[in-house]
Amino acid sequence: MDALSRRTNIPLLAAAVALLALAPLAVYPMFLMKLMCFALLAASVNLLVGYVGLLSFGHAMFYGAAGYITAHAVKVWGWDGAAGILAGIATASLLGLFTGLLAIRRQGIYFSMITLAFAQLVYFIALRMPFTGGEDGIQEIPRPMVLGLFSLHETMTLYYFVAALIVFGFWLIHRVVHSPFGQVLRAIRDNEPRAQSLGYRVNRYKLLAFVLSAALAGMAGSLKVLVFQLASLTDVHWATSGEALLICIVGGMHTLLGPVVGAIVIVSMENYLASFAEWVLIIQGVVFVLVVMMFRKGIVGQIHSHLATRRQRRAATAP
Repeated sequence: MDALSRRTNIPLLAAAVALLALAPLAVYPMFLMKLMCFALLAASVNLLVGYVGLLSFGHAMFYGAAGYITAHAVKVWGWDGAAGILAGIATASLLGLFTGLLAIRRQGIYFSMITLAFAQLVYFIALRMPFTGGEDGIQEIPRPMVLGLFSLHETMTLYYFVAALIVFGFWLIHRVVHSPFGQVLRAIRDNEPRAQSLGYRVNRYKLLAFVLSAALAGMAGSLKVLVFQLASLTDVHWATSGEALLICIVGGMHTLLGPVVGAIVIVSMENYLASFAEWVLIIQGVVFVLVVMMFRKGIVGQIHSHLATRRQRRAATAP
């Protein structure tokens, strides 16, 4: 991301935080929490695809597996909410480490197919394992206490708790992509052989990015089950990975706010067009085609490109 993108993102991110605090006054909090969870899931995919160049079709396994573990820990073991979320994140990280050790040895479509294969494996494990509830999933998950300080039973308390963790997740992504580590990741994305020739241990960097991306997806999944009090097979289905990727493309790759804008578009369509049944998918397809044709860099990416072009023109015409 260039300097203009960074200068644009910082005030927009500050405005987004202020908007999050006031949004429940005008919009249904449950809808907002769903939107935030999908935005973080899409941001974790964007971290891997947009900044490392690794196209993953398996992020649903991190999202769903973390959700199942958090749900089981809170409902069956009676764990504290923070402990349940950390257990989900740890599970997603370990799953990401195991998957990454095998997947990063391949590139391109082979990498994508390996992640998809592992995702399908996790899906069938979730379908067959007794503790996951099979097709019924884990239902009626209680909203627990957090660190013994406050309860998540009240919707508004839960909303601000979820918002705080989502903001932390986006802040972490921002710090990573603008750190020396992030610079190396972009170098690997742009020219992996050259980065390797400069002495960087490319596979180690790719593995670290993969595990971090898995952990963020796991946090989104853990928060989702506490919000909706349900862990289901939909969370680990490959279509969830596809939806996260679609959100990134619509919002804009290589941008911090792209997943947020994409989530607003896609999740709003699913929510407000639910009465159209299967027509929702057709409408989503039309929107996707229009975005690809009119906003080749995604909505946010196209705005950044337009602002950069205007800035260059002003600089060229300045005396």
